[in-house]
Amino acid sequence: MQKRLENVLIFIWTTAFIATMGSLYFSEVREFEPCTLCWYQRILMYPIVLISGIALFQKNAKIALTTAVFSVVGGSISLYHYGIQKLSFLRDSAPSCGNVSCTGQYVNYLGFITIPFMALVAFLLIFITSLFMLKWQKESN
Repeated sequence: MQKRLENVLIFIWTTAFIATMGSLYFSEVREFEPCTLCWYQRILMYPIVLISGIALFQKNAKIALTTAVFSVVGGSISLYHYGIQKLSFLRDSAPSCGNVSCTGQYVNYLGFITIPFMALVAFLLIFITSLFMLKWQKESN
């Protein structure tokens, strides 16, 4: 495996790992109960840690399409979740989200950084990096 592909795999794993640890910090240490949309985002982020970790161990960069798909779906949910938190026209029409409101904001750093925003950034970083991996793999074939 090329060194740059290995470095990109390390970046994907690190990003997903930090996002996973962040979500666990908010729920287990700060005791913020995740809403339904937060759970969907977790369901899509946590496997990326395992998939990219195994790929890194096996030196297999062919997981780029898998991580790209997981990050697009997760990022779409994060974007919608962030939208219903920050945009009044979406918030007013937001469906009921279970025991915890999906429009609630446990954190709001600098007036715009919420938990779904942080997840969106992680999913975007993983998606963009996955695209580079796919491009580099095509170039090397």
